[in-house]
Amino acid sequence: MPSDVVRVIYRKYDGSAHRDYPARRLAEDDLGVWLGVPFGTESVYHGRPSVEKIPFVLLVPHHAWWTCMFNPPPRTSEVYCDIATPARWESDETVHLIDLDLDVVRRRATGLVELLDEDEFAEHRARFGYPEDVVVEAEAAARWLYGALGDGTEPFATSYRKWLALVV
Repeated sequence: MPSDVVRVIYRKYDGSAHRDYPARRLAEDDLGVWLGVPFGTESVYHGRPSVEKIPFVLLVPHHAWWTCMFNPPPRTSEVYCDIATPARWESDETVHLIDLDLDVVRRRATGLVELLDEDEFAEHRARFGYPEDVVVEAEAAARWLYGALGDGTEPFATSYRKWLALVV
């Protein structure tokens, strides 16, 4: 039986801390593991203590090069996807991911889809020496998400709302 609480650990490619927080396991389906992060969750962001001011749901796909946060108002990003290495699960209680800088976001007010942090990706690619296969996978994931967030592909259209309702 999987644990109800999952520790989510994101690091950068060089191993430095990025994000670290507990989340509640909501479900697992063919898309991946759905995790809920309620208001007030204590977390670590870039090595510093933080508290989540707005709840969210995180989808950790089974084998994809991304994770996705689904956010309620007043957050301006309705959907925020991090390009990351595929999840590495340490038992059912901890998931490890390496954030690869690129983000794909859909804005709530306009539906505009944006690719963010290409400059950070290029900088870290050179500094950390991303292997070419990592670059290819990261860029392909960003392209796919850019289209999927804009064309009504699930779970990015509406199906995530049932999970988000459990944490807001």
